[in-house]
Amino acid sequence: MPIGVIESLDYEARGITRQDGKTIFVEGALPHEHVEYASFRKKSTYELAHLVNVLSPSASRVTPQCPHFGVCGGCAMQHLEPGSQLAVKQRVLEDTLWHIGRVRANEILPPIHGQPWAYRHRARLAVRKVSPTEVLIGFHERRSSFIADIRSCEVLPPAASQLLMPLRQLFSSLSVIDNLQQVDIAVGERCTTLLLRVLAPLSVRDEIQLRNFSDAHGIVFYLQPKGPDSVHLFYPKNAPALSYALPEFGVEITFDPADFTQVNHEVNRVLVRRALHLLDPQPGERIADLFCGLGNFTLPIARLGARVMGIEGNPAMLRRARESAQANGLGGQIEFSVANLFQCTSASMGRLGHFDKMLIDPPREGAIELIKAIGADAPRRIVYVSCNPASLARDAACLVNDQGYRLLALCAVNMFPQTAHVESISLFEKD
Repeated sequence: MPIGVIESLDYEARGITRQDGKTIFVEGALPHEHVEYASFRKKSTYELAHLVNVLSPSASRVTPQCPHFGVCGGCAMQHLEPGSQLAVKQRVLEDTLWHIGRVRANEILPPIHGQPWAYRHRARLAVRKVSPTEVLIGFHERRSSFIADIRSCEVLPPAASQLLMPLRQLFSSLSVIDNLQQVDIAVGERCTTLLLRVLAPLSVRDEIQLRNFSDAHGIVFYLQPKGPDSVHLFYPKNAPALSYALPEFGVEITFDPADFTQVNHEVNRVLVRRALHLLDPQPGERIADLFCGLGNFTLPIARLGARVMGIEGNPAMLRRARESAQANGLGGQIEFSVANLFQCTSASMGRLGHFDKMLIDPPREGAIELIKAIGADAPRRIVYVSCNPASLARDAACLVNDQGYRLLALCAVNMFPQTAHVESISLFEKD
């Protein structure tokens, strides 16, 4: 059995060691550990391996809190204490910026983090019937299409985790179980919703069972029989809307179960506060919020007195952002526009007019076309909120090398504790 010394963790939280010129990625190993491993995939320059035995454990190694860790693919870092998880993510972020983009920040800001458990207010769980009487609900197993047999989930709020076993019983009795693909859990300020992706009509008995379950557990059911536009409220019809609050800015934002929102409400509040501190909106300034979604940053920017244009490619989300702006008394300060920001040109950006500052919050693909389209009338300050260090590094290189910005500050954000997922905030300025 080969033995290796782990140098560091990669962006998927795998331990890295080297043998005979090859890089070995060892799942479950931690930096500075001496481990035995067994490779399950071998290529010419690298191998993927299982951890067999820890000969010399790291001082940061802890016992995973969840009994399903190692099988369930939802978490990757429960064996590493939370403070060290944050340090690993900070290093991954800085290393990726340098190795891909050849850029470094002038200042590294304190990372943003929150509670390590029970933080996940949104989750998409797969559903599969495995026998005439048994249904599994959960995340997929690691490196597998199988669904992990989880009885609870430590990263979900306790009330949501406690629904898993009752839901298995409910779903096993539904006539449409063979057409029920997934369930989305969303925990809001006033309700918890379950969105069922079910591709067949419910029977009368199914409908009665869902209503009874809703009444017994105090949850709201939505159904999605086709695409995203088919999502609709099933029961109870008088249920309150899903929403999350940003109390520091006196803002509450409503959303539908299928909308994208940040899963970690506690960390999102700090994220918005830090991003707006760096952006520093001032009354009279005109600011662009690009990929604005539901207005997570748009509404707080307006609350601070600036005029804001929120631009988003999803018309339905933009409609809800507009409704939230009106409900929060900010409609007069915000202009919303639908646009495909992945197909920006200098001409399309120029038609939007001058912006003093800009906030960019793209999906994992990043915002390279948008950044290339920033012309001579560029904003002097850009705050970039990223959920992918690799696309951030590529975009940062373009901002610095082609657009003349300086990367003044960088901040890691631990939006998903126990996972390898890294988010960040960057501040760019030009003279």
